[in-house]
Amino acid sequence: MMKAIIIEDESLVARELQRKIAIVASDIMVVKVLFSLEESIAWLKGNPHPDLMFMDIQLGDGVSFELMEHVKINCPVIFTTAYDEYAIRAFKVNGVDYLLKPVDETELKKATDKCRALLGDSYYLQSNLHQLLHAFAHPSQTEYKKKFLVCMRNQWIPVSTDDIACFAKDNIHFLYTLKGDRHVVDFTTMDEIEELLDPKKFFRANRQFIINIEAIHGIRMHENQKLTVALKSPLTMELDISREKAPAFKKWFDI
Repeated sequence: MMKAIIIEDESLVARELQRKIAIVASDIMVVKVLFSLEESIAWLKGNPHPDLMFMDIQLGDGVSFELMEHVKINCPVIFTTAYDEYAIRAFKVNGVDYLLKPVDETELKKATDKCRALLGDSYYLQSNLHQLLHAFAHPSQTEYKKKFLVCMRNQWIPVSTDDIACFAKDNIHFLYTLKGDRHVVDFTTMDEIEELLDPKKFFRANRQFIINIEAIHGIRMHENQKLTVALKSPLTMELDISREKAPAFKKWFDI
């Protein structure tokens, strides 16, 4: 039986991850859930280390990578993240696994299978975690798309990304400007559009919408922990954010 810990500051997300681990990897037992960087450092200094760690990147009191500055980690780590695109690129380069929230069970199984193969290779683990920490501390300057071309009256017109309120999918893909204009954009998927946008400014609300932080007028919270986001006038849209994505949205919006 492999022992694991979860480092996650949202209790709902931690419980859901624990439930999915039980489904896809019955040989992994979660022995502790830790809710902050400070608590994690103290626990790891005073307890035997697990065989595997699940770490949220953005915690309430810091970034989980800081843990490695205080504690030597010799086990595989699966990071969970919602929007740090440059960190995701670092994972791909350095071979450390990650999961995008909300966590997909198939991807979770692949990640746990990969980590089993890494157990025992402490040199590999330390080397890659060190590279990842360096990559996070010194991120490359990613160039995101500054404008999108739209067709209007038989001519191509550039629309600055800063002027875009949201992207929407309704059989075809549209962008809406902060002034309320709507234009068709020639993309195949919302994933393709999302990769071109700065994740600090744009958030994938659901399968149909990507929203600009500057376009948000207000947020309504529901008893089931879902959120409804209202966009600023002249747009009259209200977008639903699921219970699973709500914690990531709150961190992104800095609620």
